[in-house]
Amino acid sequence: MGPLDALPRLQVGDAFTSVVEWIEGNLPWLLDTIKTVLKWAVNQLDTGLTYIPVLVTILALAAIGWYLRSWAFGVYTLGGFVLIANMDMWDESMSSLALVIVASVCAMGIAVPLGVAGARSHNVSRIIRPLMDMMQTMPAFVYLIPTLFFFSIGVVSGVVATVVFAIPPGVRLTELGLRQVDGEMLEAGQAFGASPWQVLSRIQIPLALPTIMAGVNQVIMLSLSMVVIAGMVGAGGLGGVVYEGVTRLNLSKGFEGGLAVVILAIYLDRLTGALADRAPVARALRVRSAAE
Repeated sequence: MGPLDALPRLQVGDAFTSVVEWIEGNLPWLLDTIKTVLKWAVNQLDTGLTYIPVLVTILALAAIGWYLRSWAFGVYTLGGFVLIANMDMWDESMSSLALVIVASVCAMGIAVPLGVAGARSHNVSRIIRPLMDMMQTMPAFVYLIPTLFFFSIGVVSGVVATVVFAIPPGVRLTELGLRQVDGEMLEAGQAFGASPWQVLSRIQIPLALPTIMAGVNQVIMLSLSMVVIAGMVGAGGLGGVVYEGVTRLNLSKGFEGGLAVVILAIYLDRLTGALADRAPVARALRVRSAAE
């Protein structure tokens, strides 16, 4: 018998179960609202992406890549999405893209206010940081347990698990970007009579935008990394394709589904990076570096 065996066992798992059961028993209206809104958003976006002719969508995505980044990236986009369509993965890719977009918007909608609160208050930051550490290091599969309990199998469970998994980098980089804003800029705004909201919206956020966009990039990448795991709970899309390839040992299907995920990931990664580079602050810094 070891020295720690005499200690009473802490029922941590039972406490978590009690919290989940309390939420299910006392907040069914909230769970139903979340389920309805997320399911509607994903379905509408998925329907819109698949309703447009495939060639039109590919040309539009390639044109966006060309405009925001370079002609070479536009050519890559054209070739990559043509390959996806050629592998008969178009509908699944658009389903995954819809899931990633909805999850990323929801994650940033939660992450930005938390990051702002953490940047404005050291006490809030001290509470948020260990919570973000726990969320970022928790195995992704663990998030599926309560989401399945609340929403059962389907796309909503996949979206909610993805949102929770993707929030931490958005919070961290939003807080970091706001804290890095030069204090003299804030003092200048306050000296001219700007309210706290005006200082935040017209000075801090624009100056912190490159860092916040880096957070958006990380949120999207983490959302894509959850695509396969979300496919395990009935979210469909490319995750369902890869999961089917694994369970049936279908090497061809699994590889093609994984390749489609990679093409989507590279496209979204480069696109968000290009948007960050086009922020006014980023352009000003490049001009200053060139002048020096």
